[in-house]
Amino acid sequence: MNMGQELSKEKVIVIDFGGQYNQLVARRVRECNVYCEIYSYRTDIEQIKAMNPKGIILTGGPNSCYEADSPTYTKELFELGIPVLGLCYGAQLMMHVLGGKVEKAPVREYGKTEVMVDKSSPLFGDVAATTICWMSHFDYISQIAPGFKITAHTADCPVAAAENAEKNLYAIQFHPEVLHTQEGTKMLYNFVRGVCGCAGTWRMDSFVENSIKAIREKVGDGKVLCALSGGVDSSVAAVMLAKAIGDQLTCVFVDHGLLRKNEGDEVEEVFGPNGPYELNFIRVNAQERFYGKLAGVEEPEQKRKIIGEEFIRVFEEEAKKIGAVDFLVQGTIYPDVVESGLGGESAVIKSHHNVGGLPDYVDFKEIIEPLRDLFKDEVRKAGLEMGIPEKLVFRQPFPGPGLGIRIIGEVTADKVKIVQDADAIYREEVANAGMDRTIGQYFAALTNMRSVGVMGDERTYDYAVALRAVNTVDFMTAEAAEIPFEVLQKVMSRIINEVKGVNRVFYDLTSKPPGTIEFE
Repeated sequence: MNMGQELSKEKVIVIDFGGQYNQLVARRVRECNVYCEIYSYRTDIEQIKAMNPKGIILTGGPNSCYEADSPTYTKELFELGIPVLGLCYGAQLMMHVLGGKVEKAPVREYGKTEVMVDKSSPLFGDVAATTICWMSHFDYISQIAPGFKITAHTADCPVAAAENAEKNLYAIQFHPEVLHTQEGTKMLYNFVRGVCGCAGTWRMDSFVENSIKAIREKVGDGKVLCALSGGVDSSVAAVMLAKAIGDQLTCVFVDHGLLRKNEGDEVEEVFGPNGPYELNFIRVNAQERFYGKLAGVEEPEQKRKIIGEEFIRVFEEEAKKIGAVDFLVQGTIYPDVVESGLGGESAVIKSHHNVGGLPDYVDFKEIIEPLRDLFKDEVRKAGLEMGIPEKLVFRQPFPGPGLGIRIIGEVTADKVKIVQDADAIYREEVANAGMDRTIGQYFAALTNMRSVGVMGDERTYDYAVALRAVNTVDFMTAEAAEIPFEVLQKVMSRIINEVKGVNRVFYDLTSKPPGTIEFE
């Protein structure tokens, strides 16, 4: 069940040519309070016409538009009378299709670049005459298409932007969606609100209100079951359902013993019998059961599989006790939908079993996915809008297998305790330094390495803990975060003094790629 429909009376669509920033483009448009969805360049023109968008944005992509097998789009797209904005590859493709010329650039531009803009352009009216933008291209527009004029250039790039204002066609060679482009948000705002004439009515308060109403109508007097992990997505979905249908909802919280310190109790505090929501809450303490299954297992993929399968078994057992339900709630969010090929440029259109492997065998008629149209930051806004405590809404991202993949090698109750305690100290000190909202993701992990140390004149032979902290916009790539040395020193000293079994602390500097964000 899709909540975006009633709210997307005005919508801009992003046509994805395989660029790494596709989701970012859509998020930036939504920050202008305009609803936006991503579609693959393989989407048929008739389907696009039927959506009746107020504007169309073509993304970047890794190809050269003049090569025979490169992603392209029919010329008709530019003749619909709908404003089109091409970004990077999208700009080159627009020129190429409409009779301009694109060639390999004599000088490749990459990184922050000074761009001189023509302030008479509808896109650049309120932008500084010289502005810093993010460039990333091998090809360049060597000749603009007939009817266009150049509206921006750089030292090495004669066409940094071009437009045919009477036809509402705009081409930008740089990336306005990334934060390195200092006035990029202004430019996108000028396109969607100015050129496309969108009123900007997509707002979180109305989304929440309309969603609750739609859920109420859909569910009627039916019974709903929700698997609650305590993560942001499932928590926000559960609260939305609770507000809509109260005790027709049953939440099953499987505590697999691989959560962070005190996390099970925090989830119960919010959703349990003493919390603010009148719903049926079942907490299953399955720690021992999971540790038993994981005993002796060292291989990362096998650990993931065991945790995932066992989670479903436990959930299924609880569901059987409840009996038949009408709906199952999933905390699916928009990036899951795009990445599983339901939108965007992963052309495979799969039916929706990107739903965390949850069961085909629990007896339910339909899935409700109230957050299916939202990005992560929008999910958080919706959570705050509904009064969910900040500490739950701004929880650090946490993988389904939990600490199971932050412990290298075999998982035991003792190791879980070490990593929980070390991680709690790390998070506390990062918060004390005022950095808890500025770092993308950070956590402590337990290496499988033991080494000799000295503590109080005694020889020790204990574990090494690794601290990880990364900044990332899209979770596809990530850089190690710069945490002040004195903060790291304090964390190290506290972990070694307060956590039994640890005598060394490492800081992981690896970026992604080549590393992953998690350890396994």
